[in-house]
Amino acid sequence: MSMSLTTEPPDDVPAVPEEPESKMTAVEKKDKKPEEVAEEEEEEEEYVVERVLNRRVVKGRVEYLLKWKGFSGEDNTWEPDDNLDCPDLIAEFLQSQTSAHDGKRKAAGDAEGDESKTKKKKDDTEKLRGFARGLDPERIIGATDSTGELMFLMKWKNSDEADLVPAKEANGKCPQVVISFYEERLTWHSYPTEDEKN
Repeated sequence: MSMSLTTEPPDDVPAVPEEPESKMTAVEKKDKKPEEVAEEEEEEEEYVVERVLNRRVVKGRVEYLLKWKGFSGEDNTWEPDDNLDCPDLIAEFLQSQTSAHDGKRKAAGDAEGDESKTKKKKDDTEKLRGFARGLDPERIIGATDSTGELMFLMKWKNSDEADLVPAKEANGKCPQVVISFYEERLTWHSYPTEDEKN
C-alpha cells in the first residue's frame, strides 16, 4: 500500500513564485558567452519612439530622426524608414511639415485662429493644381526641366495663378498652346546663298 504525503509550507515562510522557463538563471548566464547574454538582453529591451523630429534621404533611403521615450535629446538617432513601426508618428510629422510649409506661404497678417478655421478650405483648393483645376489654358509662360522632367508654367484663362504642368500632359490636352509657345521662341537662321556671297 502506498501512501503519498503532501505537506504545505508553514505560514511564516513566504512563498517563492516560480519563474517562467524563458527567464535565464544566473547559472545559465554564466555558461553563455558575454556577447550572447548582452545580445539576448538587448533583444528583450524594447525602445519606444516618442516623436519624429526630422526626415532625410541618404543614398536613396529615407531616414527619420527619432526622439526615444525615456531618453534625452542626446540619444536621438537617425533610423531607416523600413526599420520603423510607428506609422502614426511618421504621418503626424509629415502632416506638420506640410502645414508648416503652407504656413510660410500665407501672408504675415493672417491670425492664428483664422488659419485653423480656414485651413481645410485652403488645403482643398491648394491640392488642385494644373489641369485638375478645370481651367482653360491661356498660354505657356515658360518651361523648366529642373525636376528631370520638362514642365511648362501654364497661365490659365480667368485666373491670375499659374501652375507647373508636365509637358506630356500639356501636349495631349492643349497642343495648340504648346505649338504657339514653341513658335514664339523659334529663330530662323538664314545662310547667304551663293548669289548673295558674290
